[in-house]
Amino acid sequence: MGLFKVLLNTIPRPLLIKVSSLVKPILAIYYKGNKYTDPIDGKSYRKFLPYGYEIQRKNVLGPSTLSLERHRLLWLYLKKNSDFFNTPKKLLHVAPEQCFYRLFKKQENLDYTTTDLFSPLADVKANICDLPFENDSYDVVFCNHVLEHIIEDRKAMSELFRVLKPGGWGVFQIPQDINRLNTYENSTIKTPKERRKHFGQYDHVRVYGIDYFDRLRASGFSVELFKVVDQFSEAEIKKYALMKNEILPICKKPL
Repeated sequence: MGLFKVLLNTIPRPLLIKVSSLVKPILAIYYKGNKYTDPIDGKSYRKFLPYGYEIQRKNVLGPSTLSLERHRLLWLYLKKNSDFFNTPKKLLHVAPEQCFYRLFKKQENLDYTTTDLFSPLADVKANICDLPFENDSYDVVFCNHVLEHIIEDRKAMSELFRVLKPGGWGVFQIPQDINRLNTYENSTIKTPKERRKHFGQYDHVRVYGIDYFDRLRASGFSVELFKVVDQFSEAEIKKYALMKNEILPICKKPL
């Protein structure tokens, strides 16, 4: 078992977040090069680090920002396909990612709130199925790689819809098997060992299929699919170390 896999599976996430901030400068220097670029900070490296709780993926973790494929994809979408960096927005960030947290905090155009039950980066400790925010409060909501952990995911989706302003939008990424039409879940599977076997990670409660987008639509969202293969060249996919088959769901609350 690789060192990073051991750390991921033994150190609690809140502590891992705190420790990782100390090692980032060292990693950035050690891996410096010109083969791959992290678009979040624009720095280039000879390679990225491996990452994965169960199966280690090679060349995916950005040394200085600790970004993964999904983070770099979201950043590229926000830069190229949105006005996220240019207009005033009230932003709710559920389970805030470390690679974005300080950057979003510094953005003068953002009124930025973070929420989570356990993360040390959360301003508000809250359950996603019962968010303590008023209806129609936020222009943008990010909730990435959270719903696969939530037993009542439809309830969580309804809460995300409730707190979003009409005309507002959100990005709700999840790990997804695009070759699976229907989501696989089984409420009798409860132990970390069983969940690892069935869902690929000890704290996941399902494997989402393509019908994930229908669940979002059933909650009231209109959903646009931002597909890596349609938006980026082979050279860009390699340069930014993106996941070729990933689909970014852009979820809008109708006016």
